[in-house]
This record gives sequence, C-alpha cells and structure tokens, in this order.
Amino acid sequence: MNLDHLRYFVALSRTENYTQTAKMLHITQPSLTKAIHSLEKELDLLLFQKNGRRVALTPAGKLFANSVSASLISLDKSIAEAKSFHKKKAIIRLASLRTLSVKWLPNIAQQFLKSTDNHAVDFQFNTGTGLSPDILNDLRAKKYDVAFCSKLDDYPDLDFFPIAEQTMVCITPIDHALANKSSVSLMETLNYPQITFSKSSGLHPIMNKLFNDVGGQPISAYSVEEDQTIAGLVANGFGIAIVPNMSILQTLPVKIIPISFPNWQRILYMATLKQETQPDVMRFVNFVKSQSKELSVNNI
Repeated sequence: MNLDHLRYFVALSRTENYTQTAKMLHITQPSLTKAIHSLEKELDLLLFQKNGRRVALTPAGKLFANSVSASLISLDKSIAEAKSFHKKKAIIRLASLRTLSVKWLPNIAQQFLKSTDNHAVDFQFNTGTGLSPDILNDLRAKKYDVAFCSKLDDYPDLDFFPIAEQTMVCITPIDHALANKSSVSLMETLNYPQITFSKSSGLHPIMNKLFNDVGGQPISAYSVEEDQTIAGLVANGFGIAIVPNMSILQTLPVKIIPISFPNWQRILYMATLKQETQPDVMRFVNFVKSQSKELSVNNI
C-alpha cells in the first residue's frame, strides 16, 4: 500500500475538498484524484462520496480515516526517533599517557574527525593517573575503547601496535655540572642524585635495565611516577633525570642532553582489546595505524 496515498487520504478526509487538499499537498488535483481512486480500488471500498462541490467520507471512510490517522502519527514518531538515533554521535573513549595527551592525541583525533565520513563520531578523553598499568587495567575492564601507553607484559587479551618512538635524554638544571656537555653516557650520570621513576611507572623496569647495562643504579633523590613531574623537579634544582624527550622540556629551565650510551628509544603503543568489534572504534584504530609511519612523538 502506497504510504503517500494514505497521507493524501487523511488530508482529504479533513478538508473534504480536492482543490484545497491538492494545493496544501503541493500536487495537482488530477494526481490527488488518481491517488484516492487507486487507494479505493486497492481496498475495494468507497471512501468518499460526492456532496455538491465537495466530498464527504462514507461510513467506511470515516472508520478507515480514524485508524489511518492514528497509524500515521505513530509511524511518523517512529521515523523521527530512528532519524534522531542515527544522528547521535558514537563516542570513542580514549585514554593515554599525559605526555601524549597535550599535543599528539588531540592532533590525531582531530585528523580522524576531518577524514571522510567520520562526522558521526566524537571522542571522550579520559584522565586518570596517566600511568600505563592503570590505563591498561581500565582498558581491560572496558572503561576505555583505545589506549595509548607503554607495552607491558601479562596482558595477553590486549593487542599492542607501535605508534612511534621517543628518544631518552638527560635533563639537568641549567647551572648543573653536566649542563655544558653536548652528550652524556648513563655511566656519567651515576655521580649525581637523580629524580627516578617509581615502581608504578611503566618506565621503571626499562630504566633499571638500562642502568644495569652500564654497571650501576643511580642515587635516587626522589621517586616519581610521571615524566612531566620529574621534569618540573629537575627545573627547580632537585636533581637530574633521564626522561623521554618531550616538548614540555623546551618550556622549562633545564638543559637537554642527548645520551651517547646506551642508545635506546622508548616505543609507545596503541592498545585495544583483542575482541574489539565496534565499527567506529575499528575505523579509528585502522586510521591510527595508517598514520603511524608519519608520527614523531619526539615533538609531543
């Protein structure tokens, strides 16, 4: 049954005037007449009878008009709800290390939104401790859809994809004894108190291994979880530190010294649940993978 014909029928049942109804519907009067006749033929019912220059509903027409009118109201409501649901933006929940949250993550998210057919997606940027173990545990608990952090062992239910590399540097107060060096080995830093990564940091085991490789562990003046906090302490003279090379260092009164030995780069990863199947999440994940060769995390 033609839905337009039903709408024409309801409109005519209210005006009982072909000329007025055709004008209201923005169609020709012959088109309206043809539609009503087609509907009557399909139903095998006489819906209208002539009443002078006007028409009037037959008893069967009145009963049908009441039912059709109520049905169209319900149908229009359902169509509106469906369209409204379709227009609602899908939310992709992101979590990341704070060093990535300042510049890199907002940039890649904005690139994705500007790419084709991603207008119906939005992001929820989550902040917490900013530590890799906490981020990965929350990802595993499905609090997030995608995480950007260090890769850790004992997460067999997660997929890790390397997104970029970040070199490690030595930072010192600008008046420190090492500040005039163009490069420094980790061995040379052992003579000075350091701000080190606490055990809860994803970088803690990595730094332990690097210092073991040169034959010693640093004198830890303070133990801190986050690299940005470490940088702030160094800038205020609490010690030196080995941290990822991040853009915030350029804004602080610290000397940034390349490490000559051992050569090591921190790899940062995108983590997702292995059983992730949400289409919008997977489109974002694939977009990040496609862009990964162009990313330079040293510019975070």
